[in-house]
Amino acid sequence: MFPDPASLHREIRVSFAPNFHHVDPANGMRPALFLFVTIVVATTLGGCASVTKPKDETAKWSAEKLYQEATNSLHQNDFEIAAGYLEKLEARYPFGKYAAQAQLESAYAYYRAGEPTLAIAAAERFIRLHPTHPFVDYAYYLKGLVSFNIKHGSLDSLIGEKDYSDRDPQSMRDAPDASLRITYLHNLMAKSEINVARHYYARKAYVATVNRCKYVLDHYQATPAAEDALGLQSMAYLQMGMPKLAEDSARVLKLNFPKSKYLKQVQAMLPASKKPHSDAKG
Repeated sequence: MFPDPASLHREIRVSFAPNFHHVDPANGMRPALFLFVTIVVATTLGGCASVTKPKDETAKWSAEKLYQEATNSLHQNDFEIAAGYLEKLEARYPFGKYAAQAQLESAYAYYRAGEPTLAIAAAERFIRLHPTHPFVDYAYYLKGLVSFNIKHGSLDSLIGEKDYSDRDPQSMRDAPDASLRITYLHNLMAKSEINVARHYYARKAYVATVNRCKYVLDHYQATPAAEDALGLQSMAYLQMGMPKLAEDSARVLKLNFPKSKYLKQVQAMLPASKKPHSDAKG
């Protein structure tokens, strides 16, 4: 333990002896030198005592509060901030109900924040700790995607180089296979977004569900996941008390996927006044 600052000040006062040239036979140190050393030590310790750590505004946050703030940051594309909140959530509440989700979403946050090494580490930790989790496939996918980007560059760059086949005969022969791979990756990425949307819907986070579905419809509208996005979006709107928006999504769903399984679910959730009915015959 550090000495009491008050005792150090008493030592400084006692050290003012009248004979500064006298050498203490016990330790061979001149009183003046002892005084100098004591003052330096006292000043150093006093300076250390005055340094305070920056206040952590999240110190008293609950697990739910940390998770909500992390989710909000993800929606606002503040991925570094989100990763920080998720780190604290995992560290403070390692056995709470949000722990597994924090591990998984931290991998995504690191990936979007441009930290591939941390993203892979977070995904591997999730896989190791939760090998039978319903979303472990997303962890494998994210790990593979980040590794792929490290080795080959971003997927967008790969897609942007399609015109190589117009100049290179070898690329022309490989183009069909490459195109199939790109289609597969597109479908996989869209499916992963739908899995997250389903997770949000199950947790009654309907705004987050709608946002994920919109992202799929904006970026992966040509994939099979578009049906799921329209269906989940319509159901989420109904849960939020927005039947008009739900009907719009259901109308687009019926137009593009007339045999969709979501149509019956949406129909069952509609208010009675909104359900189609046949006129009674007298």
